[in-house]
Amino acid sequence: MADIEEQRRKVEELKRKILDQKRKTTEPQVSAEEQARLQAEVESKRRAEEEARRAEEEAKRRAVEESKRRAEEEAKRKAEEEARRKAEEEAMRKAEEEAKRKAEEAAKLKEETGRKRAMEEAQRHAELLVKKKAEEEARRREVEAERQRQAEEERRKVEEAKRKAENARKKAEEERKKAEAAERASQSKSEASSESQQVYAQVLKQAWNDGKISQEEADLLAVLRAALGLSEQDHESVQQEIQIEIYLQAILDGWKDGAITPQDSERLDQLREQFHISAEEHLRLEKQVRREILSQKS
Repeated sequence: MADIEEQRRKVEELKRKILDQKRKTTEPQVSAEEQARLQAEVESKRRAEEEARRAEEEAKRRAVEESKRRAEEEAKRKAEEEARRKAEEEAMRKAEEEAKRKAEEAAKLKEETGRKRAMEEAQRHAELLVKKKAEEEARRREVEAERQRQAEEERRKVEEAKRKAENARKKAEEERKKAEAAERASQSKSEASSESQQVYAQVLKQAWNDGKISQEEADLLAVLRAALGLSEQDHESVQQEIQIEIYLQAILDGWKDGAITPQDSERLDQLREQFHISAEEHLRLEKQVRREILSQKS
């Protein structure tokens, strides 16, 4: 722009000189040298004007190109910013979706892992308790086998009585099962799932098989109840059924030889005290068993 101003200044200076020259032409007798000088000044003015015009056009062209270039750069910059903004929004959306998906997968995995771990822990405790009871049962059976061997001669003498007692036991067993089924049906609304109660009942029966529950067995049963989702009320209900079943079986075992031995009487007393069975309930159960045995003998 400074070059253009300089060219314009030169043009103005030439115009001024030409006007001065015209004033002088009005004077008579202009010399040849003066005419040549004036002609040179006119030509110089023309060239200066032409050069100024070209410079001005070049400046305008450059200004237009610069403006166009800046407009293109601005449009390009805005397009890039818009593309970057959309890319960032898309990346943010994908990141949020991925985070949500991972959170859902983590919650599901945590839930499945916790449920599987609880069932495995319950199964492990149940197996441990069953194994321990199986060992105790094996030892008890060894003692019982020795006792049965010694009493084999006496049992042969009362074989017929045993047969009748066995029939009575089967009938009493059927009555007991019917009574238990009726009792379970009346309590089904307040009990946990049948599968969990069956597992717990099997383990609890093993624990009560010797007529008592140790502290270790009680702790294992508590862990099993928690794992199976059983309440204390469910425990009491199942335990009462198991105790009645064990006590009734003890009465049947005592009377299957035809008479209650002192050892059988002592065991029944211990079970009655341990299970809190009243004298009336004991008499009722014993009377029922004896009546069945007598009916078979008659």
